Amino acid sequence: MEASAFLVAGVIVALLAVFTVVRAVRIVPQARARNVERLGRYLRTLKPGLNLVIPYIDRVYPVIDLREQVVSFKPQPVITEDNLVVEIDTVLYFQVTDPRAAFYEIANFLQAVEQLTVTTLRNVVGSMDLEKTLTSRDTINNQLRGVLDEATGKWGLRVNRVEIKAIDPPQSIKDAMQKQMRAERDKRAAILGAEGQRQSQILTAEGDKQAAVLRAEGNRTAEILKAEGQSRAIDEVFQAVHRNDPDPKLLAYQYLQVLPQLAQGSGSTFWVIPSEVTSALQGVSRAFTEALPQSPATREKPSDEGVAQAASDTAQAAEAAAQALADAAKANGVTSEALRPRPVTEDR
Repeated sequence: MEASAFLVAGVIVALLAVFTVVRAVRIVPQARARNVERLGRYLRTLKPGLNLVIPYIDRVYPVIDLREQVVSFKPQPVITEDNLVVEIDTVLYFQVTDPRAAFYEIANFLQAVEQLTVTTLRNVVGSMDLEKTLTSRDTINNQLRGVLDEATGKWGLRVNRVEIKAIDPPQSIKDAMQKQMRAERDKRAAILGAEGQRQSQILTAEGDKQAAVLRAEGNRTAEILKAEGQSRAIDEVFQAVHRNDPDPKLLAYQYLQVLPQLAQGSGSTFWVIPSEVTSALQGVSRAFTEALPQSPATREKPSDEGVAQAASDTAQAAEAAAQALADAAKANGVTSEALRPRPVTEDR
């Protein structure tokens, strides 16, 4: 009986010793820290690694994370300078630099940082209007970081960055902003369309202008070449006529050959025959009635019968020409008065 009682007592003492040893050894992970109190008073801060404490006398508090932490606060309503309520969602990056101060200087440093962020944000945004608030995120971030870093320094915290994640204006302001943006886009689209149309019309006008200039230059060159060709043709004909030295008799004969062709025209209803033509016809008649010069081989005088025959042939030729003129005039409805020779006066 006594042996069993000693055995139980020995087991209890052994378990108590093991428990005491376990409580005396504390292992702290890297980048962590734990505060220790002895008899209700701060003693020291346990460093990463193996640490020994006195069981039942030293009290070890929970682990404090020394790494940089990220805290996202829920959106907070903030009133701007132009009396508009916007909801701002912030993200805070901070790090515990002094575990003792973070544990003893403030009861809950996360809640304290959140409330300090909200109050500082309201002070900063309250001095800005909505447009400036939406476009001044960097300025707001820098001001928040400066205020929070200064206030949390005594708490053993260091605020590294403060970022504004979202700024949500009221729904009515969103609708107005969307309408304004839509109007701006429509305006830019209309301006771009008008500029494109204007540029297109300018290019089209310049193309038409260049085409008209090129056509005018081509027509001018063609007219010049045509006039030069006609001038050369007239000059060649004139030179040929002067080189051959035709007499009025030949010209009158050519005019008689052209008269039937003039009469065949559809618009030939009135003719004006110059008086020089009748003189030329008389010259032709005299040319046929006069005796031609004879060669030295034939010095014989022409007989009276030969001269009479030549005169008869000339008269018949003149009568045939007059009959041809009359027939052509009759075919085209020209009166005999129109065929009467008229003198040609020189323009002065």
